[in-house]
Amino acid sequence: MIQAAYIHIPFCHQICHYCDFNKVFLKGQPVDDYLNYLEREMKNTLVNYPTSKLKTIFIGGGTPTSLNEKQLERLLSLIRFHLPFDVKDVEYTIEANPGDLTIEKLSVLKNGGINRLSVGVQSFNDELLKKIGRTHKADDVIRGIELTKQLGFQNVSIDLIYSLPNQTLQDFKDTLEKAFSLELQHFSAYSLIIEPKTVFYNLMRKGNLPLPSHETEAKMYELLMDEMEVNGYHQYEISNFSKEGYESRHNLTYWDNEDYFGFGAGAHSYVNGSRNANAGPLKKYMSLIDENGIPLVESHPVTDIEKMEEELFLGLRKADGVSLSTFEKKYGKKLLDVFGKQVMENTERGLLTTSEDRVFLTRQGKLLGNEVFQTFLTV
Repeated sequence: MIQAAYIHIPFCHQICHYCDFNKVFLKGQPVDDYLNYLEREMKNTLVNYPTSKLKTIFIGGGTPTSLNEKQLERLLSLIRFHLPFDVKDVEYTIEANPGDLTIEKLSVLKNGGINRLSVGVQSFNDELLKKIGRTHKADDVIRGIELTKQLGFQNVSIDLIYSLPNQTLQDFKDTLEKAFSLELQHFSAYSLIIEPKTVFYNLMRKGNLPLPSHETEAKMYELLMDEMEVNGYHQYEISNFSKEGYESRHNLTYWDNEDYFGFGAGAHSYVNGSRNANAGPLKKYMSLIDENGIPLVESHPVTDIEKMEEELFLGLRKADGVSLSTFEKKYGKKLLDVFGKQVMENTERGLLTTSEDRVFLTRQGKLLGNEVFQTFLTV
């Protein structure tokens, strides 16, 4: 039974210089029409699957909180009507911009059943925020987080990005100190990746993007791991840290290689052994729903070997790695019979280790995670 759903809201007030997600400027967009089509997609999709209580729902973007209060109410209402979940058991997350954390919008979210907020902060350096195309300032974050506490949200995460243009190790340390002062439950922190078709990509091609060195980036990541531990946040995944019991259950669905629904323009899903993709452009998304009832543009039946590769590729992101017994139960083969060579070579390099039932990354392995993951895609 599928127990997770992702819902994509592609609208943004501002397009950040590093972002390559499926998004459009909010102004002049058919938001209300989009919500109607989103509802149709949900209804038409769920007809084909047995209904079970969802354990996690994640509304991402884009910027879901760029919607006005009435549109947010509509969104949460249609989700509540069509998706089966128990408000007491579900982890119900929405991504938010700091500038959208108003009393009015937070009240709508609270009343609509949202119990987890993921706030896109990225940095507490106002100059850096401006450089990366963010419109909020550090003070907006502090005010917004205070409001979330006033309204009773008890599970709040913020996203941070390091290795930003001209960023120093000291600057990242300052950002971490300010983040810890907010006394939140969860942090996600990612190294900047330059993606094609972004402002930063174009700047880099012209030689106008002064990024920190790889050595400095590695020091920032080590600083991140050390400071999180000192401040009581355990690293349960390469880029994610939480207080005990506040791990992102939704993201663990991905890393555990489990099924999930994906609704909305550009959303992806993994159901019944197939990885599927929806049309990204709004007009295409809507026209496909008119024509076929669903907006699917790609469906890839995952082969058995691909499933096993993904189990390692995704599972090794987790601090506790991949379970040997779970692997054998899911695929009918022993992990070391399939990937023994890769495990041995990465262990000899000091990047992997095995303890009882699990294979997982060492500290050095976390620094070179992508190298390790790639070795499991060549079986």
